[in-house]
Amino acid sequence: MFVELPGNWLKHAFVRNSFLLKDQSQVQKILQSGIEVVLVDPLKSTIRPGSTKKPNYIKKVPVKKTWDNPLMPDDFGAILKDATIPPKEKASYIYNASLDVMDTLFKSPTADNLTQFKDGVSDMVDLILVDDEISSHLMNITSHDYYTYTHSVNVGVLSILLTKILYGSSTPHNMEELGSAFFLHDLGKVHVPDSLIQKPGRLDDSELSIMREHPLSGYQILSDTDHLSSECKIIVMQHHERDDGSGYPQGLKGEEIHVYGRICTVADVFDALTSRRPYKDPLSLYDSLFLMKGEMANHFNAEIFSAFVQIFKT
Repeated sequence: MFVELPGNWLKHAFVRNSFLLKDQSQVQKILQSGIEVVLVDPLKSTIRPGSTKKPNYIKKVPVKKTWDNPLMPDDFGAILKDATIPPKEKASYIYNASLDVMDTLFKSPTADNLTQFKDGVSDMVDLILVDDEISSHLMNITSHDYYTYTHSVNVGVLSILLTKILYGSSTPHNMEELGSAFFLHDLGKVHVPDSLIQKPGRLDDSELSIMREHPLSGYQILSDTDHLSSECKIIVMQHHERDDGSGYPQGLKGEEIHVYGRICTVADVFDALTSRRPYKDPLSLYDSLFLMKGEMANHFNAEIFSAFVQIFKT
């Protein structure tokens, strides 16, 4: 339908008062602006293609709500597919929307929320895989303030970019599933007290033991909801394993660690090093990569780490 919104355009989230209404996300956006009735021009609408006579009236049509509180922002899919939005602006929207979604998801990791998240992430993953400019802008705006949900978004983006370098945009891997898992790698931290996550100092042995339970907790949450593949659950379980066997929770070594777990491990360590934590200042990009290549080299698969470095050369 071609609709006209009543009142001043500053009172709603659209750039103009009249436009062609194309999808349900726009309906939800209208509702969130507090608008319950719109004006519809049948001649300009595509719902009656056989009509050529211009009406002498504009029909008032109530806006109907079609779903309740979806996890993803109502305009998320539409913005991702809108080719008129500049890449830098679109990347900023994707990142900030992802932060809001992850914050909500960590507060309520229900089966419905996980399903809605996976559906929303698929469009974003597709865009990152095919649009190098969007990918570049996403890299430039990742935050260096450490919060569980901020870190999750950073690692999600980095892991998708690394997978893109390793396997290309035509990968046979299910990137929608993997993208969801990369973002959800720290989901188990919903069971870790905030006092430990934000502690202004290093954890003692008992606190560290609690923290190290989060990979298994995340795996259990995904298993209970049964909304992601077994490989994706492995990412959540293995993102703290190290190639030399010094990781946790299973102390796996080398080829015992799934390649998806290895990818997430590299992104996870890098973001932890470059983020500001309660007990440390962030390292620069160069210093972080230098540390990972030197003192921490045995933690990572050499081929995967080499591919990770390529992200920062684009």
